[in-house]
Amino acid sequence: MPKVNVLDMNGSQVGELELSASVFGIEPNEAVLHEAVVMQQASLRRGTHAVKNRSAVRGGGRKPWKQKGTGRARHGSIRSPIWVGGGVAFGPTPRSYGFKMPKKVRRLAIRSALSSKVKSDGLVVLNQLSFDAPKTKEMTKVLNNLKADRKALVVGRGYDENVVLSARNIPGVKFVDAEGLNVLDVLNYDKLIITQEAVSRVEEVLGQ
Repeated sequence: MPKVNVLDMNGSQVGELELSASVFGIEPNEAVLHEAVVMQQASLRRGTHAVKNRSAVRGGGRKPWKQKGTGRARHGSIRSPIWVGGGVAFGPTPRSYGFKMPKKVRRLAIRSALSSKVKSDGLVVLNQLSFDAPKTKEMTKVLNNLKADRKALVVGRGYDENVVLSARNIPGVKFVDAEGLNVLDVLNYDKLIITQEAVSRVEEVLGQ
């Protein structure tokens, strides 16, 4: 089982924690990680792109000239895609880019992401994280104590308004609930700062 130091908000070690080997100690599966990231990024695409086809372009209701006898090509509408100002053929239309992965594969992906953070010493476990009032300055001080002054993902058990409000104005810092932990965020941030309670919840969900 992988072991990590448990720190307090001052950055001092207050204990050790044995992490679940099935959640934090597996060999990361890079193929599954890639698929999970592509899935998340695809679901974030709005897919609102659209063009006007020949039926949506204004005008062109009358046949431009008679079918036969003019010596010119046969046309039924000036809004045909081959005409200047006509509709677009085979253009993009509104659609969803999202797709799904099997539940077991999604769990393998998040376990691989967490295990890769442990291997790269990017995981920081806190005994607790709480503030009496929203204070960005206090959150900045905690991050500096933990040597996580760059991109940091803060994970807690449940929604703590004081922590969320303290972290949201700091560039490169994001707070998520343990229930909302995802592959894209874990890989995108340099440091994963997680409370002991959140670790227990993550192991409870992913260890099933």
